[in-house]
Amino acid sequence: MRDYRVIVIAGDGIGPEVTAATLAVLDAVQADAGFTLHLESHNAGAGHYRATGRAIDEATLTACRRADGVVKGPVGDPTVRSPDGTEAGTLGGILRPGLDAYANVRPVRLYPGVTSALRDVEPGGIDYVIVRENTEGLYASRGKGTVTAHGVTDYMTMSRAGIDRVVRKAFTLATARNGAPDGGGRRVTCVDKANVLRGFALFREIFDTVALEHPTIAADHLYADAAAAALIERPGTFDVLVMENFVGDILSDLGAATVGGLGMCPSGNIGNASAYFEPIHGSAPSLAGTDRANPLATILSGALLLDWLGEAAAATRVRTGVERALAARAITLRPDGTADQGTRAAARSVIAAL
Repeated sequence: MRDYRVIVIAGDGIGPEVTAATLAVLDAVQADAGFTLHLESHNAGAGHYRATGRAIDEATLTACRRADGVVKGPVGDPTVRSPDGTEAGTLGGILRPGLDAYANVRPVRLYPGVTSALRDVEPGGIDYVIVRENTEGLYASRGKGTVTAHGVTDYMTMSRAGIDRVVRKAFTLATARNGAPDGGGRRVTCVDKANVLRGFALFREIFDTVALEHPTIAADHLYADAAAAALIERPGTFDVLVMENFVGDILSDLGAATVGGLGMCPSGNIGNASAYFEPIHGSAPSLAGTDRANPLATILSGALLLDWLGEAAAATRVRTGVERALAARAITLRPDGTADQGTRAAARSVIAAL
């Protein structure tokens, strides 16, 4: 038996519900897969901030670093604010640099049984991965901007080492994929604003250098505004896209809107030694306790955890279970992206389809 220590942070709002659904699926898939996940629960997020004045304890952060992986539900609450007016109780600005999880890997895929907001797009017609740099860019200025009586200046940080490693991650992912759905082959697209800002020009320069080392993978560029249009107009032509932190945050939500909503999109925050896995959506406090939240983004994040652990066959079983449950209409989505049958029933449907 292979044993893995996994930290679980259930989160806020719908977090405990979608996390419980995910743990049920992971428990089912490990039963005959030859490995055991040893789960260790920790509190962190907005509720923890409200109670302690800290979003996460140092002991929890240390546990995350030492674990084999972390499952994290959505955190945050718009009513919980820090003294500077920004939302408190969020963890991205702590866990990502704290674990040096420099690559935010966000698969965007249209599953059977899910209707795209785009006309005439069939299941499988959208299947790309956004690789978002996770520790630098504009968000590195969180809490560090210059504040004067006249306004605020936030800084965008781009280092050669930071860009190089995330670009290499994107090409590594492309090597393992089957290419764009529309027959475009393996491709990595650099998304930037190199025509305006020096940091983005550096991003493109390093991207082009790394691309030369991967002659079997096509490489191209799009400005961020053009990429937003292209992800709507021709989503099937994309394979892997790599970009700065803030741009990746925006474009991955845009992509989610084309595949059934935020509840369909998982993510992995991946470094060289540590990683954590979470849905890209927020904690949706208004849905908490209603058993309506779509748990599939978190369940699919669990599949990414299994990939990280080297349990590729089990990860494929989870994705196949999601696909089968959706194709059989055992799970259907409301127009707002919530689960018709409920959060717990959705998990049971995935387990039945494993």
